[in-house]
Order: sequence, then C-alpha cells, then structure tokens
Amino acid sequence: MERPTVTDPIVILEREGPVGLIGLNNPPVNAASHALRVGLRDALHAFLEDREVRVIAVYGVGRSFVAGADIREFQTGRKPPLLSDLITEIEGMEKPVVAVCHGNALGGGLELALGCHARVALPGLKVGFPEVDLGLLPGAGGTQRTPRLVGLKAALDLIPTGKRITGEEAVAIGLFDTASTADPRTAALGAAHAVIEGALPARRTRELDADIDPALIETAKAKAAKKGHFTAPQRAIEAVAAAALPIDQGLAEEVRLFKECMEDPQRAALVQAFFAERAVAKIPEKDAAPRKVDHIAVIGGGTMGSGISTAALMAGLKVTLMEVSAEALARGKGTIEKNLGGAMKRGKLSDAAHAAALTALNTTTDLSALAEADLVIEAVFEDMEVKKDIFRRLDAVMKPGAVLATNTSYLDVDAIAAETNRPGDVLGLHFFSPAHIMRLLEVVVAQETLPEVTATGFALAKRLGKVGVRAGVCDGFIGNRILAHYRKVADYLVLDGAAPQEIDRALEDFGFAMGPFAVADLAGLDIGMMTRKRLAPTRDLRERYSPIPDRICERGWFGRKTGQGYYLYGDREGPNPAVATIIDEERAKAGITPREITDGEIVDRYMTAMIAEGARVLEDGIALRPVDIDAAFLFGYGFPRFRGGPMFYADTIGAAELVRRIEAYAEEDDFFWRVPPLLARMAADGTTFADLNERG
Repeated sequence: MERPTVTDPIVILEREGPVGLIGLNNPPVNAASHALRVGLRDALHAFLEDREVRVIAVYGVGRSFVAGADIREFQTGRKPPLLSDLITEIEGMEKPVVAVCHGNALGGGLELALGCHARVALPGLKVGFPEVDLGLLPGAGGTQRTPRLVGLKAALDLIPTGKRITGEEAVAIGLFDTASTADPRTAALGAAHAVIEGALPARRTRELDADIDPALIETAKAKAAKKGHFTAPQRAIEAVAAAALPIDQGLAEEVRLFKECMEDPQRAALVQAFFAERAVAKIPEKDAAPRKVDHIAVIGGGTMGSGISTAALMAGLKVTLMEVSAEALARGKGTIEKNLGGAMKRGKLSDAAHAAALTALNTTTDLSALAEADLVIEAVFEDMEVKKDIFRRLDAVMKPGAVLATNTSYLDVDAIAAETNRPGDVLGLHFFSPAHIMRLLEVVVAQETLPEVTATGFALAKRLGKVGVRAGVCDGFIGNRILAHYRKVADYLVLDGAAPQEIDRALEDFGFAMGPFAVADLAGLDIGMMTRKRLAPTRDLRERYSPIPDRICERGWFGRKTGQGYYLYGDREGPNPAVATIIDEERAKAGITPREITDGEIVDRYMTAMIAEGARVLEDGIALRPVDIDAAFLFGYGFPRFRGGPMFYADTIGAAELVRRIEAYAEEDDFFWRVPPLLARMAADGTTFADLNERG
C-alpha cells in the first residue's frame, strides 16, 4: 500500500494497487465547502492521470460522508468549482468512481453520490434532500438523477418533501446499489475491487431514462399545495418533471428553477429560520459548565407536567412524578404512558426505548421523595401563592446543587426564587403545550440565577430536543408578553367591524396555521379570562378594553372543551352565531358603528403591534437579540416559517414604514399605538433588526 501522495488538509489520498482512495476530511460534517470541492477535484484528476489506478472510491472521514452544502455560501456567494459542475465531471469520467456513504449523505452530499458510478450504504446512513426546508431545491442534478434511478413516484416522495430515509431503504428503492457493514475506508476499498471484479456494476446515471407521468406530477403539486404557502416544493416538482427531457436540458431547467428559488424572499426567510435555531444557543453563560442532570422530578401530573415528563423520558432521563393524590397521580401516569405509546407507534421510540422509558418513571405523593433529583420542575397551575409554597418546601428537601425550576407562563420568577435560601439555583423553564411535542423552551433567567444554572437549562433543552431561548423576567417573558399585546389588536378589530372568522382567515392566508380566535378556542377561553382577572387591578383605565371575550366566557363557553366558543364544535361546525349577537350588542353599548376592514389592514395592524412590542422587549433586555424573538415565535407560536420570524419580517417592511403606520393608527388610539424609541432610532438612522443581531 502506498501512503498519501497528495497532501491537502481536507482530502486524504491513497493508492492501494489498482484502487485510488479519496477520504473527505472536512469536520465536523464534511460540508461540501469550496475547499472540499477543490480538494476533491484535484484528487480525482491525480488518480485519472495515474495509469495504475483503475477504480476510484470516495468515502467520508469522521462521522459523515457529505452532510450537505455549506449553507453560508448561499449568503457569501459560491465560487468554482460549483458542486453541480464537479458532479457532472465525475459522471463523465472514464474511470469508475464509487461513493461509499455513512452518517449523513444529504442534499449536495447525496447529489455527489448520485453522480458517481456506484453507491454503497453503510449502517446508520441517512439520505435525503432537505433543500426545500431552506426554500431551495436540489440544484446539483438531484432532480434529474433521482427519478432515473428510482422512478418518478419514489423521487416525488423524497425531493419536494425533504424526507430522510435510511441506507437500507435507499438500497431497497434503488437509490444505492448495495450495502456494507465495514468501516468507511475498508468498505471503499472492497467496493472498488468489486467493481474491478464485475460484482458491483458501474454505470452513468445520465444514461438511464426517466418515465415521467404527467398525472403523477399534477397529483404531487396538489398535495404540496395543501401544505401551505411554500413555493420551493412546487418548483422542485417542476424540476423533477423536467427529467422527461434529455438530461442536459433537464439540468438546465433545474438550474433555472434553482435560481428562481434563490431570488424568492422565502429562501432568505427560511435560511434565517434555520440559523435562528443555532443562534439562540449563543448566550452570555455559554462558557459556564452545566450541572449534571440524569434524574429530574416533575411536580404536577396535568397536561403540562405529563408532557414534560414524557419529553424527559423520551430523552433517556429518569423521572419522578409527584401529585397531591393517588387519583391525580394515576391520571398523570396514564397520560404519560399514552404519550409514550403514541411516540412508539409514530416511530419516535423503539420497542426497547419505550420499555426503558416506562421503567425510568417513578411516581409519588411525597415531596421528600424528590430529594435526590438533580433538577425539579414545578408544573402546577398559575397561582403565585401555591408556587411560593412549593418552592419553600423544595428548598427544605432538595439536595445541595439541585436546580429548582418553575414552568410558569407569566409569573415573577424573582419573587418565586426569593422564597428559597438558594435563589441562584432557581430559574424558569417555560415549556409549551403539548410539552413533549412543542420545540420551544423559554429559559427564564432570574436576577440571581447562577451562570451554571442557566447553562444547565440550555443543556437540558438540547437533550430534550428543544430550542432553548434565553428570556428575562417580566409578565409573560418574551412570547406571552408580545402575544398579550398583539392579541388585543384582534379584539379591537372585532369591535371596529371585522368578524372573528374574517380575522382568522386573513391571518391564515398570511401563513399562520390557525387564526387567533381559533387558537383561543383550542387553548380554552377560560385561560384568557383568568389572565385578564389577574391583571385587572393593574390595568390602565386609558387603555381600550373589549368586553366581548368576557361575555362569551360568562355563558360558560370556553371553546373546544365545552363544544362552543368563537366557533361551534362537534355536530355543529362553523362560526358561533350567538357570538355575532354578543358582538353587535357590545358595539352598540360602546357607540361603535362597524366599518369595513380589509384583510390587508388586519394583517398590517396585527403584525405591526407584534413587531412594536418585540422592539420594546429588546429595549427592556428581556430578549438578547431580535433572533431570539424570531426563534420564540417560529418554534412556539406557529409563526409562518417562510416569513423568517416577526423581527426578520419587520426588516422586509422597514422601520420607517412601521413608524408611519403606528403614527397613523395613533390618531384613533394614542395609548395603545406608541412608537417604541428603538424603532424610532432605527427609522432615523436606517438600521435594521438584522444589524442588531450582528452586534449582539
């Protein structure tokens, strides 16, 4: 065996007899960066010129083959050799090139493999085209080579959906030729010899024909349209349809559609959403060492407590659930078991993991049984005195160094921490319901929370598969504080002339999965009523107030749970006609003559109020950066992903226009509509929220 003859920090080159081995070494995930593309091209050319080499095998060093393109290049610009050109060059080479894939072969990595003359899958391999999640489509031949290898139906199952499949599935459908259980380098050497011996056929994918059925294409387009406003899946389907053309024409059509995606505002918004998930982990406490957490305790077995327990058990943690009575404990345990069973049916848990999770769950009605837990999460109802009492008792029984967390949605974490002799160990962990499914976790940092305790909150979020967002202490923290503000706009619009269903429809057309009144019915109108009662003593009498939600609740209509709210449920579907009567009565009492309100005005007022309160949250230091607000709303409040988050969306409007709107709305209500000083400064100096992210 000859050791490496070409030295490149990103490529390992070896020749063993008639086999040229190329190891891709671009940690952590072998992204197809410019440097890797150059190194791979040069290595291939070196072996093409080597007369002793008959077959070239490419494999990944480290934990992956090629996990995809370097997304940063979509912002900074791509330099030659472009991946698409390199793949076409590989496909045309006279010497067979084999791709041996392990870990992830996603996007550009999978396209690279498809351009090779044979493909080998190793255990644990995941393949797919996630480009649609970033508002793009496979732009390096994936839409043309995939249907030629696996047929139209399987290609449409992969490309416009972003679906990932295993290596075994990839072999089964013909995307890969065979599998191996050897390590990547050994498998690469073996695959090359198999090609030489004729045991592994080598072929050019471009020489295969694709059978494109127009009816299947139209069905796929209709299916994609049902999933909302995303444009990339539709373009991806069009690109797959172009596989009916000679491949060079199909590749040209793929490039054209890829460029359309690049110029579509959705692409920038979806890239922002992708980076937001990573940016929120950059917190002031990031260098602090988190405390070890293997065992958590959860107080409260209701919807939130059982959901939190489920999430922890699915993450492999030991959980002790506490309730006040055996009956409540049985209900909570039953809910957890149902959640875990559902996760197993959906493929989220293996049979073994499901059994282990059930074994890791303990239950008790004795607070002292929680003493040895590393972290305890209080998840009882929103009553400050109840929570204070629990934390006084926890302070007395929990072991030194245990983290004490409250799952409050609104209440003052500083006041709760002050009930203990260890306020530095206290923080808020605000989960969103259902807690085992929703990805947002607000990590609420109180005045005396220690850095390592904050770091522990973020480490737990990561282990649970959540997106942790750092929040300061105020009523509602980041998300619910902003929600409380912009939600009032919907009530004001109803008073002024819009019907609840008209507001819901306008905002769903904008991209929200559900409008605010449908969401309120789903959550329970009684929850909003309790919040209004809690805040009533502090409400400024100058503030406009809509009594309509109170009138609905007074009738015992709390939404889905009671069969009616703003809408009717069960056998009766649609808007609740009795609510329309209540609205008319309240307008008459207030002397309001209803006016026509367009969908555009609904969206403008709703979003302007959201952005304005977001600016105030930034000014108050409750959120560190605009991207933290974006992440909170993307992962916890159903904000349309293709719009990038409220503060990203604000930049598409511009600060000057937002100020103009607020000043115009203030002519009718100058208490609610006030220009945040931050927004005024941005309008004056031409800066954006993106600029604030960079400074942060």
